[in-house]
Amino acid sequence: MNYYPPATKKWYRQWWVWAIAIVVIITTIGAIATGSSSEKTPEAAEVADNIETTASESESPKATEVQTTDEEQSEEPTDDVTVAAVESTSSEATKKATPEAAKNETVAPAPTTTPAPAPTEAPASDLSVSQQNAVRSAESYLRFTAFSRQGLIDQLEYEGYSTSDATFAVDSLSVNWDEQAQLSAESYLEFTAFSRTGLIGQLEYEGFTNAQATYGVDAVNPDWNEQARLSAESYLELMGFSRQGLIDQLLYEGFTLEQATYGVNAVGL
Repeated sequence: MNYYPPATKKWYRQWWVWAIAIVVIITTIGAIATGSSSEKTPEAAEVADNIETTASESESPKATEVQTTDEEQSEEPTDDVTVAAVESTSSEATKKATPEAAKNETVAPAPTTTPAPAPTEAPASDLSVSQQNAVRSAESYLRFTAFSRQGLIDQLEYEGYSTSDATFAVDSLSVNWDEQAQLSAESYLEFTAFSRTGLIGQLEYEGFTNAQATYGVDAVNPDWNEQARLSAESYLELMGFSRQGLIDQLLYEGFTLEQATYGVNAVGL
C-alpha cells in the first residue's frame, strides 16, 4: 500500500488569507468613501447643484401657489377691514364736515309773504232799496255823459225816483262839478258853434252854477272868431241873410262885434 503524504493547501486557499483580504478591502473602501464625501470634485459639485436646483424649481410653483393662496386668504379679511375702516373714516369726516359746511353756507332767507287781508264783511247798509238803486243809476249816468248836480237830480226824478232819494244819491257821490262843466262845454262845442256868453248861458241852463259854467267854458277856451265863422255858415245854410242882418244875429248869439264881423267876412258877405 502506497503511502501518500497529505496534500497541503495553497496559501491563497487558506481561510485566514481570505479573511485578512476582506478586512483590508473593507477598510480601503471606507477610507475612499470618507474622502469622496468630504472632498467633491468640481464636476461632482456642479452636478449636485444642478440636481438640487432642478428639484427646487420643480417644487417652487407649488410652493408659490400655496404661498399665494395663503396670502390671498390672509389679505381678503384685511381688505374688508381696510374698506370698512375707510368708509367709517369717510363717514366721520362727512359728519364733521357737514356742520362746518352748513355754517359756511349762506342760507337764503325764506321768502316772506304778506298775508292777504282777511275778508271783512260789508257793514249792513242803512240805505233803503230805492236809495241804493238811485245811487247806482246816478253812477251809470255819470259814466255816460257830463251832468250838473241839479241836472243829475232832475234826470233821476224823471226816471221815477223821489226828490229825496235822487238828492241823496247825487250828494252821496264824490263828483267834481267844475270838471263836469268843462266836459259838458266840450260836448256842446262838438255839436254846434257857440259864443262864450252863449255857452256859459247853455251850461247854466243845464243846471251848473255861473261859477261852474264860467270855469268850464274858460277851461276849453276855443277860438271865438272861428266859432263866429262856423255860426255864420250855419245860419246861411238855413236861410238867406244880408251882411248886417247876419252880424246882428251873431251879436244876438253873444259874439262881440269884432267876432261877428270876422265871422261874416269869413263867409264872404
